[in-house]
Amino acid sequence: MSVFTHLVAELGRLLEPVLAQSATAAAIVLFTVLVRLALHPLSRAAFRGATPAAGCLPVLLQLPVFFVMYHAFSSAEVGGKANELLGHRLFAAPLGSRWTGALGEGGLFGAQGLVFLGLFAAIAVVAAWSAVRGRRTAAAAAAAPAKAKAKAAAPKKSGARAGAGAGVTAEVSAEQQEVMRKLGGVLPLLSFGTLITAAVVPLAAGLYLVTTTAWSVAERAWLQHRKERVERQAEQRAEQPADGAVRSSL
Repeated sequence: MSVFTHLVAELGRLLEPVLAQSATAAAIVLFTVLVRLALHPLSRAAFRGATPAAGCLPVLLQLPVFFVMYHAFSSAEVGGKANELLGHRLFAAPLGSRWTGALGEGGLFGAQGLVFLGLFAAIAVVAAWSAVRGRRTAAAAAAAPAKAKAKAAAPKKSGARAGAGAGVTAEVSAEQQEVMRKLGGVLPLLSFGTLITAAVVPLAAGLYLVTTTAWSVAERAWLQHRKERVERQAEQRAEQPADGAVRSSL
């Protein structure tokens, strides 16, 4: 844990000339981004599983980082020395403070309370975005078998291979349809559980949560956009008449 605190402290010192007392908070956000960048290849591979739970493995791998973050801002001493991170703040709130402590320092709308309210608002926005996207993904997955069967029944310009491919897609999607429907209705709501966690952990850990959650939602949105673009391009190519067939007819 001392390695982690040293890294965050050094990042904070680099940002201090620009962000003053909030430099360490920005260092936590930057550290979280670096962790997610390192996990991006794994997240991209997990996304190809095409299920609502595709991102579970990257989340599980982040648990040790979150626990280190939690203990780093909950311990008075690190490596036998005073924990220097506890003296840093995000605006008026110490990074080691919790919401219950902020309520005792001026109430809900006190200086520290407002910082936590801002954090909760950011988490709620990200959770709502995640829930909306999750339900749309589940609805699209549920409709996939019908679309695949419709394509399989339609006349094929690309021959028997395209028909076989569509049949396989429809079969696989049909097997997953019921699981998609159930998970799609439950998993999006779990995003709001981050609000409960942020209310009981130190402010620094809450910053990590909102940053990594926002990254996860944005990453999946980007990967989904790329997937849909590739599928549209493939459909457009399949709809175009084959040049070889045209030339042979001439």
